[in-house]
Formats: sequence, structure tokens, C-alpha cells
Amino acid sequence: MSTAFESSLSSSLSGRPTMSATAPSMADQLPSINFGFDELRERMAKFTAKFDAFIEQGRKRVLEERNQFRVNLAELQEDQRMKKKDMEIVQHKISTHQQTRSKEDAERREMEGAIGALTAQRDANLSARDALQKQIASAQKDIEGRLAAQRAHAARIEAQSRFNVPELDFWVTNLCLRIEGAGQTDRLKFVYTHVDERDWDREAWFELNTAARDYDVPHCRPKLERDKIDRVLDRVNESRELPALLKGMRELFVEAMKS
Repeated sequence: MSTAFESSLSSSLSGRPTMSATAPSMADQLPSINFGFDELRERMAKFTAKFDAFIEQGRKRVLEERNQFRVNLAELQEDQRMKKKDMEIVQHKISTHQQTRSKEDAERREMEGAIGALTAQRDANLSARDALQKQIASAQKDIEGRLAAQRAHAARIEAQSRFNVPELDFWVTNLCLRIEGAGQTDRLKFVYTHVDERDWDREAWFELNTAARDYDVPHCRPKLERDKIDRVLDRVNESRELPALLKGMRELFVEAMKS
């Protein structure tokens, strides 16, 4: 700029007519002024370069920060996605565990109920077994007692049977007696004659029940008083002698015929 100014100034001065070659010029008489345009231009150029560098650095920094922010955001999003997936997996595991626990609890309650039922059934079976064992022992004792009584009765019958046949024939002959079946397995019918002095052919009879250990007379004709029959049966059941029964019943029939 100073060079252009000087050249224009010199041109304007040269265009004017010189007063004289030796006369001092007006320009020579003016003071010399230095505006410092070169320094200012240089400083402006440096400032512009620094400002452009600052803007460039700022732009790069903003770009880097934006890129870093995007990277960080992407990492955070990925982190969040992974954590959400992990939470879903944990939630699924918790749900599966709860279902398994519920199923195990139900199975445990079912097994406890089955065990309780089996225990109660076992206790009932043990009680029933003990009761059955007691009943079996009691029945066995009763059977043994009955067998012993039957053996004793059989022994008495066997001991008496040696005398029954001839003795029975004797009483049948002397008591005018005959023996018939009464239509049942355990009953005998004893028929007497010569019990009525007015009619020797008139019959009197009684049925003897031998089903039980003690003898019994359920029926008789003519009808006799029950007390008298029971007294005869008491003596016979105590002595177990059949001839005493035959003789006693004949005496009752004779007495009844007379009355």
C-alpha cells in the first residue's frame, strides 16, 4: 500500500510543472510518515492463520467429540440391550425356578399326603392284625377247650359204650321200650308201652335232643310238667347215664297216666 501511495504521489507530482530543478519540492519538505501496513498485514495474516487453525481444531474437536459421543451412546445402548437381555434371562430363570418350586411343593404335599395315608393304613392294618391275632388266640383257646371237652366226652362215651348195648337191651326189655328216629339227625324218639294199667297197649313217648352236650327233651306225649322233666335231665346231664333218663321218664309217664 505504501508503494502504491508513493507511486501515485510521485506521478501526481511529476505531472505538475516544476518550478525549477533546483528548487526544493513540497514532498521533500513533508515529514516522512510510516503507517506500518506491512506489519499490520503480517499480523492480520498470522491472526487469520491462527483463527483458521483454531476453527479447524475446534471443528475437529467437535467432530471427535460427536463421534466419541456416538460411540459412547452406541456402547451405552449395547450395554443397555445386554443388561436388558440379562434381566430377561434372569427373569426367565426366576420364573422357571418358581414353577419348579411350585411343582416340587405340590409333589411334596402329594407325597406327604400319600405317606400319611399309607401310615394310617399301616396303623389300621397293624391294629387289625393285633385284633385278629387276639381273636385267633381266643378262638384257638376256645377250640382247644372244646376239643378237650369233646375228647373227654368221647372218652366217656367210649368207656360207657361197652356197657350201653347190653344194658340198653336190658332196659328196652324191662321198660317195654322201643327206639325210633325222630326225623332229625340229632334226635331220637323213645316209645313206651305198658304205662297205663287200664290199657297196656297205650303208648307214651318223648324225643331226646343230643345236638348239645346236655340232653334236652323238646317234645313228649302225653304232656308232662316241665319242672319234673328238667329235674330228670339235671340228674342225667350230671351223671351222663342214659338209663337213668329212660327210667325217670317212664316213671313220669306212669304217674301222668294214673292222674
